[in-house]
Amino acid sequence: MSFSEVLQGGNLFAYAPLIIAFPLLGLLVNMIFGRRLGERAVGIIASGAVGLSFVVAILQFLALSSHPEGTSVLIADWITIGQLAVPWSLQVDTLSVTMMLMVTGVSTLIHIYAIGYMHEDVRFQGEPGRFTRFFVYFNLFVATMMVLVTADNFLMMFVGWEGVGLCSYLLIGFWYEKGEAGIGNAVAGKKAFITNRIGDFGFLIAMFLVFGAVGSLQFTDVFHWAHEHGLENVGVITAITLFLLLGATGKSAQIPLFVWLPDAMAGPTPVSALIHAATMVTAGIYMVARNQALYEVAGLSSNLVALIGAATALFAATIAVAQFDIKRVLAYSTISQLGFMLAAVGIGAQVAGMFHLVTHAFFKALLFLSAGSVIQGIEHGHHHLKHARGNPDGEEAFDPNDMRNMGGLRSKMKITFWVYLIGALALSGIFPLAGFWSKDEILTDASHESTVVFLLLTLAAFFTAFYMGRQILMVFFGQPRSEAVKHAPENPPVMTVPLILLAVGAILGGVLNIPGMHTLTDWLEHTLHVHVSEFNITVAALSTALALLAIGIAWWVYGREPMGKGKPDPLRRVLGPVFVGMENKWWVDELYQFLIVRPYIYLADILADVVDGRFWHDWFHDTVLARSFREGTRWLNEAFDMRVIDGIANGLGNLTQAVSDRMRFLQTGYVRNYALSFFVGVLLVLSYFIFG
Repeated sequence: MSFSEVLQGGNLFAYAPLIIAFPLLGLLVNMIFGRRLGERAVGIIASGAVGLSFVVAILQFLALSSHPEGTSVLIADWITIGQLAVPWSLQVDTLSVTMMLMVTGVSTLIHIYAIGYMHEDVRFQGEPGRFTRFFVYFNLFVATMMVLVTADNFLMMFVGWEGVGLCSYLLIGFWYEKGEAGIGNAVAGKKAFITNRIGDFGFLIAMFLVFGAVGSLQFTDVFHWAHEHGLENVGVITAITLFLLLGATGKSAQIPLFVWLPDAMAGPTPVSALIHAATMVTAGIYMVARNQALYEVAGLSSNLVALIGAATALFAATIAVAQFDIKRVLAYSTISQLGFMLAAVGIGAQVAGMFHLVTHAFFKALLFLSAGSVIQGIEHGHHHLKHARGNPDGEEAFDPNDMRNMGGLRSKMKITFWVYLIGALALSGIFPLAGFWSKDEILTDASHESTVVFLLLTLAAFFTAFYMGRQILMVFFGQPRSEAVKHAPENPPVMTVPLILLAVGAILGGVLNIPGMHTLTDWLEHTLHVHVSEFNITVAALSTALALLAIGIAWWVYGREPMGKGKPDPLRRVLGPVFVGMENKWWVDELYQFLIVRPYIYLADILADVVDGRFWHDWFHDTVLARSFREGTRWLNEAFDMRVIDGIANGLGNLTQAVSDRMRFLQTGYVRNYALSFFVGVLLVLSYFIFG
């Protein structure tokens, strides 16, 4: 139905386009008037715009409650070329509305938090004028994510897909002149952008294959074709789903394209929370879930999705164990948890994957924002010390992100401590917090579908509980390991209130699909083919026992004798070279540098110096083309132009001169001569008429 039809019918579906319009309106107002309005107004406008989108998402939820089959709301006809017809329509069904509610709800809290965080951050960085720009980018991020999740065709989804990629580049490199060697943050943004281009290539090829096979890019047409003709087109569908998987590994940071996400920590902490919890990285999971009809036909692709997800979950969890940057630990945790989600949709447990995606949004946003609260509290303490020492502009070497500089913050930042603890326990899967229910549902489904996937995910869950226990003990317990920590204050309510609300979500989020009720399962079955996953007490008890064991080991290593200032990590002594491998991220970046980046740079140098410089420019251009041009023009000048063209022109001139010389006697200037000539002419004419 068209937008005008649903609007005239008084249907709540008519308001769906506003979920994109409000963030766009917010960023336009701030772009035009932001600098004159001031920080407070800019933050309220940006947060209010996303908050209104959340209200629209609630309206769509209410609309689906009475019409669970959903609808497609046409905004405009976009592209019509031959057989290709791509409208801009919004797909409003239970799957897309689940994403709408999660993205806009969590993003609203992150926006509110960012008002307080960026007020201080732009001053720490010495650039207060960038406050407005930040919220313009932030609103654009939510708007493009809404384009992605509401798309009813592959091409419109790709527009949103590219939009969130652009926003991640802008926000990761927001402080582009900062970082290592003054370009570290810019390099991190470029790394994210280029890595995702590889995944985007996969999405594009999949889209071309879809149109070639089906003649349409509309989800309904493609999924109907897969249902009717899937068995006779397994090869094509397998190719399509494998290329879509490549796209998902880019956006959702899975093996082999996960390397960009840890470096995304270069952006301000609210950016990390938005990327990791609510927007970009969830896009790949959503895309695979949306294409369930294709993956059900392509068994090979589904198995590969599950294995890549499970392997990534374990691999990233081991790296997180040995990281010291508070946000980098959470970054690898995100990669690991996305692996859980991807494994779930790979084994056919789409509801479990989406359930964990929603609960993860609560506690991962909570953890990142709490980490930002810790960092900003320590930065306040550091600046307090610099002013107290009379050196406000001095550049003292200090890293507020390094957990080795922390400790003892439990008594300094009490609200941050408690919400951080709730988020860590939820991520670790401790009963009865949200992560317990969603993670155990994935493990239960994996235990039925794939032993390998189940074992990999179980080990990943163990490491998750360990590195979160390690982080809590290093950051909040023991004695402060730096003077800045001793003077770290709690942050204002504009930052702590969103943390408390997210903590409530991390506690109660399991109610969304609690065993015996299966609310989310019943909700999503209107869009997806789902199977009810019954609660398995054995799996739940095993995962809980392993989580408690991991936390106990973390306490044994880091809690009994907390790390002292300048002391090495006690786990290093125990694990030795294994710890070094985890600390160095198993040298994946170095491996990619050796196998891909350096050969690429070497090849680029050869192409630039040898092929383009010496061959193309020096020899072909300067020798072949330029010399040929010079010789050719010399011949044209001397042989052709001067001899032929000039010869003709000069000959005509000489002929004219000769003729004129002969004709001059006719122009004597004497009237008697002209009269004689006239008389002779008359005689000749009369003679012609008489004798002719």
